[in-house]
Amino acid sequence: MAGTQILVVDDEADSRQYVVFVAFVLEQHGAKVTTAASATEAIQLFTQLKPDVLISNIGMPDLDGYTLLQQIKASNLKLTIAAIALTAYASEHNKKQAYRAGFQRYIAKPIE
Repeated sequence: MAGTQILVVDDEADSRQYVVFVAFVLEQHGAKVTTAASATEAIQLFTQLKPDVLISNIGMPDLDGYTLLQQIKASNLKLTIAAIALTAYASEHNKKQAYRAGFQRYIAKPIE
């Protein structure tokens, strides 16, 4: 965990706050957590941080989480990234769609 760069992307402030709490716990184990309020901001941060882990909301305005992950993978800045979908779209279809898009894990909101 030490030295792991984590980028959290969520346009909903309440969700980001919860993830920031989880991030605090991760930081106690040596991870570095950065948050972004949009996919566009995440892309800008990604080029600077080159994170190891992406935790991204799926349903965001402008660019959704699927498009964000596609753009990251197409950027060639990092060939592999652990990607976690964080979404209120909690159906089995949405879960399968997230996995097909390249996310390795799927977390439904609200997080308990």
